[in-house]
Amino acid sequence: MKEAIKLKVNGLEQTIDTTPDTPLLYVLRNNLALNGPKFGCGLGQCGACMVLFNGKSVPSCQIPASAAANAEIVTLEGLADEAGQLHPVQQSFIDEQAAQCGYCTNGMIIASVSLLEENANPTDEEIRNKLQTNICRCGVHSRVIRAIKKAASL
Repeated sequence: MKEAIKLKVNGLEQTIDTTPDTPLLYVLRNNLALNGPKFGCGLGQCGACMVLFNGKSVPSCQIPASAAANAEIVTLEGLADEAGQLHPVQQSFIDEQAAQCGYCTNGMIIASVSLLEENANPTDEEIRNKLQTNICRCGVHSRVIRAIKKAASL
């Protein structure tokens, strides 16, 4: 049965009429038209649907909408500031051409933002460890690492 669920997404409070067990990913994409998070595996293993959930990167396909009611949720779209200035990680991904097909880009950027909030100067190994849950089949990992290191230096 549907119920009104209040969410705070990208700084805006939203009320969504949905079933409590609907995955947050579906609410973000279908109800709020936020297409940064992608559906990948639906099992929380590929990283395509990552969002910042109270500042930590998590797979939104595994979070019921009802569990997100008291959380601060930030999607790829919410990383830019009010003036439209991209987050340093987003800009670094562009500068380093750290995307190819785009499947993993949302998750890589979200995980990178989370990492840099935890550790402002990560080593290559720390970066690889943080991104191990993000599947990339195109092989842009070396460019992603360069982009993260560039963003860390800003």
